[in-house]
Amino acid sequence: MGERKGFTLIELLVVIAIIALLMSILMPALAKVREQGRTIGCLGNMRQWGVVCTMYAEANSGKLWSGIGTTGWWWLFQLPEELRCWKENKTWFCPTATKPIRDEHGLQAPTLNIFNAWGIYRDSYEGYSAGHEGVAGSYGLNSYLLSWPLTTEDRRHRFWGTLTNVKAAGTVPLFVDALRFDLWPVETTAPATSEYAAWTDQDMARVCINRHDGFIGAAFCDASARKVALKELWTLQWHKSFNTRGPWTKAGGVDATDWPAWIRPLKDF
Repeated sequence: MGERKGFTLIELLVVIAIIALLMSILMPALAKVREQGRTIGCLGNMRQWGVVCTMYAEANSGKLWSGIGTTGWWWLFQLPEELRCWKENKTWFCPTATKPIRDEHGLQAPTLNIFNAWGIYRDSYEGYSAGHEGVAGSYGLNSYLLSWPLTTEDRRHRFWGTLTNVKAAGTVPLFVDALRFDLWPVETTAPATSEYAAWTDQDMARVCINRHDGFIGAAFCDASARKVALKELWTLQWHKSFNTRGPWTKAGGVDATDWPAWIRPLKDF
């Protein structure tokens, strides 16, 4: 009998089965490693933005940007060009959301969700310009830190005024993963009903987004940066009178069934 060469069909099937088994074991681990890498990249960006905010405040009597007009929107247009430009400043983008909803040719994706960045904005407002490349990103500023004139009781009640006025700075978010560049969280607002819901004007829905497996990246006013669990968002001190024991916290009596299905399994705070 001649010497047999090659594999039999049975042997090939066994090898394929072993490879498939190994892949089924390795793929979740690889996915976890990739997500850890994205989270680390996101927190690195947060630290950079924390430095930007701190340096600006130190040069301006503790104050951050004023925002444009009476609404305070478009504060990002007050940044220098090298920080505004989405092409030059890659720290605008969480590694999970690097593609703006509107591209360079003006074509818009069907919806803005956790995997999209906001922008590209190329407009001008009240003498401020977005710059020749425009502005886009996947982070937002806690807008209660903007230096609005504290001319009304409501503003004095909510706005911090300056970074030096912030108490318990490690609990006050500064810059976070978000679907909008300006953030105005309110303790009574529910999360979005769908994990992949499009952005709305609901304040907490701009920031309660599942970008990092139940967490978002956040920089705080004490210059720290860390992951924040989604249900933990309601326990942070967003503004001076924010109720950290509000209706969406354990202390405020939230029930598991009150949460939308997508967020329900996550840890309560």
